[in-house]
Amino acid sequence: MILIIKKIYWLISFQFGIDPRRMARSLRGIPRYIAGWLRFSKEYKGRLDFFPCLYDWYEEAGATKDEYFLQDLYVARKIYLANSLKHVDIGSRLDGFVAHVASFREIEVFDIRPVTSQIPGVLFRSADLMNPLEPFTEYCDSLSCLHALEHFGLGRYGDPIDPHGYAVGLRNMAKILQYNGLFYLSVPIGKERVEFNAHRIFDPGSLVRLAAANGLQLKEFATIGQSGTLIQSSCEEQDMDELGKLRYTLGIFTFVKNMDR
Repeated sequence: MILIIKKIYWLISFQFGIDPRRMARSLRGIPRYIAGWLRFSKEYKGRLDFFPCLYDWYEEAGATKDEYFLQDLYVARKIYLANSLKHVDIGSRLDGFVAHVASFREIEVFDIRPVTSQIPGVLFRSADLMNPLEPFTEYCDSLSCLHALEHFGLGRYGDPIDPHGYAVGLRNMAKILQYNGLFYLSVPIGKERVEFNAHRIFDPGSLVRLAAANGLQLKEFATIGQSGTLIQSSCEEQDMDELGKLRYTLGIFTFVKNMDR
């Protein structure tokens, strides 16, 4: 029942732009706003216009428990420490992870969606990773794809409908990476399923085996659960099996491309 309510809330707020929780908190703030206006206007003699911000009283200083915030910071720090020669990103958030990385190094971004802005430190290339990118074979020694692979093949961002789009995309990403290069990948993990057309939930063990078939060996693994805590996890198959029984967790995989592939 709780899961159904959450999905209905997500649909109303994120797809139709009506946020019931935000509306309720804003209504709650009206009396406080009026009281503050009256108190301020008694001592202020200049022009005073209405511009109510009613919701902010009930929010924290920032969304530090959001899984995007945690994954972006975590992977950006790993890239900084690795100090690779060339880093390429596939479809991650420009206003999060890409901005983090661009603050300390140049980054190339491949995305099927257009970007019209000129961003310092960011080179954008329009590309569909469900098609081979032959000119970019073994192109970089560092690669990232955060919260993007789960959308491949579902048509959500203009990509072609293909139930195997994620596997095609992962294969093409592996080709971009040089031998001994590092690949940072994050996707939802848990009971394997597709929630069309939002995303795919991956069984972590199955994803690791698919990566291995494309020459990618798991080096490190971390998760972010519902509590908003990032946990360094074991790469053991038994642990992967347990995570595959959960409904939803974010998995952050660090792969290295094998020399024998």
